[in-house]
Amino acid sequence: MRISRLSYLVLLGFLLPVSLHAQQFPIYSQYMMNGFLLNPAVAGHEGYTALNLTVREQWVGLKDAPSTYALSAQTRLLKNSFIARSKSVRRRKRVMSRSGKVGLGTYLFNDNNGAISKTGASFTYAYHLTTRRSQLSMGASLNTFQYSIDKTKLNLESEEDRLILETDSKAFITDANWGMYYSDKNIYAGISVQNLFESFFKLNNREGAGFKLERQYLTMAGYRYDLIDFLFIEPSFLLKVSENSVAQLDLNTKFYYREDYWAGISYRTGSGSRITNSASDGRGAALIIMMGARVDKYYLGYAFDYTFSSIRTKTIGSHEVMLAIKFGDSARRYRWLNRY
Repeated sequence: MRISRLSYLVLLGFLLPVSLHAQQFPIYSQYMMNGFLLNPAVAGHEGYTALNLTVREQWVGLKDAPSTYALSAQTRLLKNSFIARSKSVRRRKRVMSRSGKVGLGTYLFNDNNGAISKTGASFTYAYHLTTRRSQLSMGASLNTFQYSIDKTKLNLESEEDRLILETDSKAFITDANWGMYYSDKNIYAGISVQNLFESFFKLNNREGAGFKLERQYLTMAGYRYDLIDFLFIEPSFLLKVSENSVAQLDLNTKFYYREDYWAGISYRTGSGSRITNSASDGRGAALIIMMGARVDKYYLGYAFDYTFSSIRTKTIGSHEVMLAIKFGDSARRYRWLNRY
């Protein structure tokens, strides 16, 4: 492809985007099934040890379209203790109980888009405060990322293109995330901050060109409403706002049948300085259909994204598959937690 000086600046802007118009991190459509991807406070909040694999192929049919592979693991550290079950000193029985307030997690991802790839790892610590009917969690994560340019995928044709050849093909950056998460039988809500320190680094040491990640704020919430004994509905939303007030909103509705099957629909606005404007002109907006099933401790989910932007004429849409497994018996789980 032809790369001029202007294109070089665009490439750098794509490599290190500073707004939601070109996301700094991968987009996921089934994040409500694994909130840990967006909020470190979720790590271990259910009490299970969970492994989750997400594979996303965006804009299928378009050459060098974005693709994302993510693997996450989280667990709750349990502490063995003995409690007395009888008020009588003579008849008091000591039985084993399980308790633990610390959650740990890790998250690995590889995000590819043409000549650009991003590979990262995140390590999370969470602390959970529980009552009989609810839980308040706080968490923080340390993140390390590598941005790479595969120059073999670039067809350089002018003298000005040497700017790219002289640019480092790899750059590393470290930052942190923070989050808080509340959940009970019917409600969950969380806030998180990504790129907490807005880390700065140089892409081209010779010229001293500097870039930084931009802080991003996320708010997510959902409510479970029981329609009948074996069927319930769960509306939810996710709002992402960057430091420069660029915003994107997801509105979701999911139906669950006996907690073994689910189906839902979601609408994602385009990213713009005003949500109403970006939604009305269709820039980056998408309609998402999702479904899934649980068999014992195994979970399978699928989502299809249909974009309303002009790129829809060149693609059949985006596909995302989620596979998960949860280990641990019911004694590890807080009884009021009944969602995935």
